[in-house]
Amino acid sequence: MPVLTRDEAQTRAQLIDVHRYTVELDLTRAADPARDTFDSRTVIRFSARTQGDTFVELKPAELRSVTLDGHPLDPTALADNRLALDGLTPGEHELHVDAAMRYSRTGEGMHRFTDPSDGETYLYTQLFMEDVQRVFAAFDQPDLKAVFELTVTAPEQWTVLANGITEHLGAGTWRAAPTPLISTYLVAVAAGPWHSVRTEHRGLPFGIHCRRSLAPYLDADAEEILDITRTCYDRYHEKFDEPYPFDSYDQAFVPEFNAGAMENPGLVTFRDEFIYRSAVTDTERQTRAMVIAHEMAHMWFGDLVT
Repeated sequence: MPVLTRDEAQTRAQLIDVHRYTVELDLTRAADPARDTFDSRTVIRFSARTQGDTFVELKPAELRSVTLDGHPLDPTALADNRLALDGLTPGEHELHVDAAMRYSRTGEGMHRFTDPSDGETYLYTQLFMEDVQRVFAAFDQPDLKAVFELTVTAPEQWTVLANGITEHLGAGTWRAAPTPLISTYLVAVAAGPWHSVRTEHRGLPFGIHCRRSLAPYLDADAEEILDITRTCYDRYHEKFDEPYPFDSYDQAFVPEFNAGAMENPGLVTFRDEFIYRSAVTDTERQTRAMVIAHEMAHMWFGDLVT
């Protein structure tokens, strides 16, 4: 499969500006092991500066339909995870994409995990570096920032977390507050029957989350984790002289994570080995504190400034 080249990225960035993604994800059957896909519907609002051709990326299990400015495009034209958008005219455009996307067990895209201790299922996204294409259609390059507005439907007893504050609308549907302008690889969703500890600091909602089977261990360390988070938050405001740019700060400790952590704006994901199940050394606690501090610093350098 081709990778996006620097020349392609520069050409696309010179041609279009991306304004807003409206994404709907249907995860209601995620706990069914026989179901290996989820529904993904995306509306992308963008504008072209001049007449030209470009493409949008996605890696679907099935591409059901695509329309550009109300005109259907041929889904079978998808090639090498790219769908050509030819003959764009200067001005505003609206792209609709309806697809089925695959759950992952590799930590890429929408990762699905079933806890062997209690049978509960959890989902989370890891979209760095190019895996947003496994979740929804996107103009996938960091400089084409946009506002993202996500609606997620999940089992009724689940909680859905995202980059912005999420509101439960009923019937398992959650809507996340629109993000500021962010890059595609920083969009994040975590869904499941999470155990959560919530508080506020300086008017900002803080939350820490883990799977239910780890609840006693998270509760034992919650105050330490939150203390570090509060201290870093205050210190970075002093150092950077720039307000925290997002509407909340959640930290989700997730299973089978490929890295130490990921700096998704407002929803940092950590490997849940950082929820200690037994006595650990001071060095291990210092390592966890360092990772918490590192990821929060990314909210300014890496997220606000990419």
